[in-house]
Amino acid sequence: MKSTTENLSPTRVKLTIEVPFEEFKPALDKAYKTIGSQIQVPGFRRGKVPAAVVDQRVGRGVVLDEAINSVLPDWYREAVTSAELQPLGQPDIDLAKFADGEDIVVTAEVDVRPEITLPDLGSIAVEVDEASVSDDDVAEQLEALRERFAAFTNVERAAESGDQITIDLAAAHKDGTAIDDATAQGLPYRVGGDEMLDGLDEAVTGLAAGEEATFATTLVGGELKDTDVDVTVKVTEVKQTELPELDEEFVQMASEFDTLDELKDDLRERLTRGKRLEQAAQARDLVLDEILAAVDAPLPENLVTEEVNARREQIQTQLAQAGMTFEAYLDDEEQTVDEFEAELEKAVRDSVVSQFVLDQIVATEEIGLEDNELMEHIMRRAQQSGQDPNSYVQHIMEHNHVPEMVGEVLRGKALASLVEGAKVTDKAGNAVDLKALQGDGSLKSADEDAADEA
Repeated sequence: MKSTTENLSPTRVKLTIEVPFEEFKPALDKAYKTIGSQIQVPGFRRGKVPAAVVDQRVGRGVVLDEAINSVLPDWYREAVTSAELQPLGQPDIDLAKFADGEDIVVTAEVDVRPEITLPDLGSIAVEVDEASVSDDDVAEQLEALRERFAAFTNVERAAESGDQITIDLAAAHKDGTAIDDATAQGLPYRVGGDEMLDGLDEAVTGLAAGEEATFATTLVGGELKDTDVDVTVKVTEVKQTELPELDEEFVQMASEFDTLDELKDDLRERLTRGKRLEQAAQARDLVLDEILAAVDAPLPENLVTEEVNARREQIQTQLAQAGMTFEAYLDDEEQTVDEFEAELEKAVRDSVVSQFVLDQIVATEEIGLEDNELMEHIMRRAQQSGQDPNSYVQHIMEHNHVPEMVGEVLRGKALASLVEGAKVTDKAGNAVDLKALQGDGSLKSADEDAADEA
């Protein structure tokens, strides 16, 4: 067998495979045995029917078809390997020449990964937000902690900002017609939170238990979204919020620390770690954006179309599971169908180019997997999806998703190496060393860095 390759475009090739009929004979003999074992001929045992009898019973053409169909996949794979191609999707295979006793010619057209010229990766520079934590940030966390341990006391007075109240709501059209689907009873609400409807805070402020008020507003969700309505709100209970004193007694009750200073230091460290992780995520996005802007990668249109269709179906399925129509989703996003389609196609194209770039870096840098990296990645994916890890692993094995997972891990490592090699500074001009960043947002010590380098 010999094969030649013709480039039809930067992303599509044509393989021409030529096979002498002599090389085809073993497949033909196997086909005779296969068909002979499937037919009953008086005087012959199954599988022992002579070729001439098989030809007489089913026809030589049936045997030729059985043989060629059995070997085409192997010929195609051998030609792909010989040409060192990276196919994308299924090939279009055609029997250009197939006659009994003559040499066979097969053609196969398939999309392939394009050759990508990468920019100078060492020259990439990005700017991220600062990771500094202010006293106000710490104070906000302390206030949230106090609110977690707040006590609520029933009071016989009008509701004030900060109070926890219970309310009933009923909406009606401007003509007074009640809206059955826009009623609720026993809703908890914090006065001043501005978390539900425009005008609600103003309406309930000053109302005591048992009192009600009506205010005009606009519905923000459901089938009647953006409808102007009148809402009647009745306060059924008013509770005063009592926050604990911010003293050592509270600190020891709410945390593992003894003093307020220790608690503040811990909160500051936690916030700093979180901001470092945000910096890393921001740097990854910006570095990848820089590379994508500098890369001119032709894409197989068939691949783009298939991925766009797959993502569209996934979004529509998720919306249906959430009980939301596609039209309502577009309204919430304030998008037209054309804008949605354009944004979806751009996202797909960027994603495909990113995969090509990162896969090329994986190959160039010979990036490999450590023993535990794949399993850790699978466990994270299971946790993110909310599935039982054992069931998730079983699903991956049964549906052959392991290569996909391996690709995700390797691309992640390639992107991490790109970010670590880029010049990253914050908006204050300080250099950001992402090599020292650990998974929890802490920084490696100098000794740990040296050990990793070793």
